[in-house]
Amino acid sequence: MCAVLTAMGRCWWCEAGDYLPWSWDVWSRHNSQHLVDPYALSHIEHGIGLFLLLTFFAAKITSTSSRIVVVAAVEGIWEIAENTPLMINRCREATVSLDYFGDSVLNSLSDLGMCLLGALLVVRLKWKRSIAVFVLLEIVSILWIRDSLLLNILMLLSPVEAIKTWQAGA
Repeated sequence: MCAVLTAMGRCWWCEAGDYLPWSWDVWSRHNSQHLVDPYALSHIEHGIGLFLLLTFFAAKITSTSSRIVVVAAVEGIWEIAENTPLMINRCREATVSLDYFGDSVLNSLSDLGMCLLGALLVVRLKWKRSIAVFVLLEIVSILWIRDSLLLNILMLLSPVEAIKTWQAGA
């Protein structure tokens, strides 16, 4: 994943010159450029959701470790797809993410780690508690940054102008 992202021209770290490992401002050019940002929560949700889906549909034919490997592979593919010009432009057109220019390589690597954390939470907490964590992360994200995994999916697939206006703080 890192080699592909580098070949795609993604920078390894925030080019704005800030060396903090985190950035909490989703409305700045630091967003998605540091190790941890508010969207890390959505990547934990990726792991929870993907692992639960694999468990629901393939638990009898796959081991826990093989499902974790599949989650990692899917997230790696997503991180590459998310950083293509097509997806970056779609995010900028359909959502309020006007300052989104893609992820740094280290942010993508951290996103992969967060996704794996989500998968491991499912292994540890089982499905009911994992769904509760997923819902909690959605609520925290919506209250914190007016965005979340499910809102992002909705806005990418079928943008709702009222949601976009609300997300912009109007």
